[in-house]
Amino acid sequence: MKTHQLLLGKQKIPDHFDLQGLQPQLFLVFGGSKILVDHPALPALREQFPEAKFAGCSTAGEISGTSVNDDTLSITAVEFEKTRIELVKTGVADKADSDEVGRTLIKKIPTDKLKHIMVFSDGLNVNGTELVHGMRAVLPESVAVTGGLAGDGADFQKTYVIAPDGSVQDKIAVGLALYNPDLKVGYGSLGGWDTFGKERRVTKSEANVLYEIDSQPALELYKSFLGDQAEGLPASGLLFPLSMRINEDDPPIVRTILAVDEDNQSLTFAGNIPKGAYVKLMKANIDRLINGAEGAAKVSFEKGSKPELAVLISCVGRKLVLKQLVEEEVEAVQEVIGEQACITGFYSYGEIAPFLQNTTCELHNQTMTITTFSE
Repeated sequence: MKTHQLLLGKQKIPDHFDLQGLQPQLFLVFGGSKILVDHPALPALREQFPEAKFAGCSTAGEISGTSVNDDTLSITAVEFEKTRIELVKTGVADKADSDEVGRTLIKKIPTDKLKHIMVFSDGLNVNGTELVHGMRAVLPESVAVTGGLAGDGADFQKTYVIAPDGSVQDKIAVGLALYNPDLKVGYGSLGGWDTFGKERRVTKSEANVLYEIDSQPALELYKSFLGDQAEGLPASGLLFPLSMRINEDDPPIVRTILAVDEDNQSLTFAGNIPKGAYVKLMKANIDRLINGAEGAAKVSFEKGSKPELAVLISCVGRKLVLKQLVEEEVEAVQEVIGEQACITGFYSYGEIAPFLQNTTCELHNQTMTITTFSE
C-alpha cells in the first residue's frame, strides 16, 4: 500500500497534482462543509485520475497526519497493491427510514471475499442507531463495519458525503468495501469521559427523542445540571453527553445531543435512548480523553504488525473540550501505531465501530474510533 496526502485551503489548485508517482484507486476526502461543496480539487482529481473512486464527508474538523484543521480539504490518495475496492451509495431521505437505509447499503455490496466495510453517512437526516441496526441485520457474520456520520462544525445545519464519483452530495450514505483475505484490518473505540450524579431511568422516549427522565421533563432536568451552560444548548450539550445502559449488565454507550425542543421539553440525540434505559450525565476529563484515544489505538492493530493507513473518527464534542490540545489525542494515537502509518480522518456527529475486536458494531458518540489497514 502506498499513500500520499494533500492538505488544501481555498488557494488556487495546481494544473496537475503531483502524487509522487502514485496511481491511486481511492481518494479519502474530508473537509469543512463550507469549503467542500465547490472546491475545484475534486473535479480536477477526477479528470487526472478517471479510474479512481472517492469516499469521505464533511466534518467538524479534519485530521491530516497529526494536525487538526478547520475549513480545509484533507485528501489521502491510496494505491493498494493487492486489495480490490467497491463503493456503493444509497439515499437518506428521512430519519424514519434509517434502518432500511442500512440494510439497502449493505445489500448492494458484493460479499465474495469481502474483508471490511467503511461507511460514511449524512449526519443530520439519519438515526445512527437505526442505521447501524439495519446494517447489522444483513451483514455477513465475519465482516465488521466502521465509519462515521458527517459533521458540520458546531452548526448542525447541513452535512455532505462524497459520492464514489467524487461529487459532493447531501442525504446519502456511502459504503467502501475492501476485498483481500490477507488485508489486516483492526479497530478500536474508546471514550474517556467521567460520569457524575446518580444513575436515572428513562421513563418516556421515542427512538432518539428523550422526553422524560425519572418522570421529569428531560430538558428541564438537563438544564438544571448545566447551569449557565444551558443557555448555549444544543452546542453546549456536546460538553455534557449521556452515558446509557439498556440493561444493567451492558457496557455503557455514550449519547450526545443534536437538538432541543423547548415546547415539549425534549432532547434529540444522535442515537436511540430506549424507554427503561439507565442514563448518567458525563463531563470531560482532558487527560482521560487523550488516554482514551491512546487506548483505542492500542487495540486497533495486532501486536507485531505495522499499520500502513489509519482512519481516525473522533467526536465533535471531544474537539470542543480539548480545544488547543486537540492535536494531543492524534499525537497519542501516532505514538502507539507508529510514524510509518498514514493518518487521516475527521471529527464527526457519530462514530460507527465495534467496541473491540470480535464484538458487534455500535453507534458511538464522544469516542475516538480508529480503523487501521495493512497489506
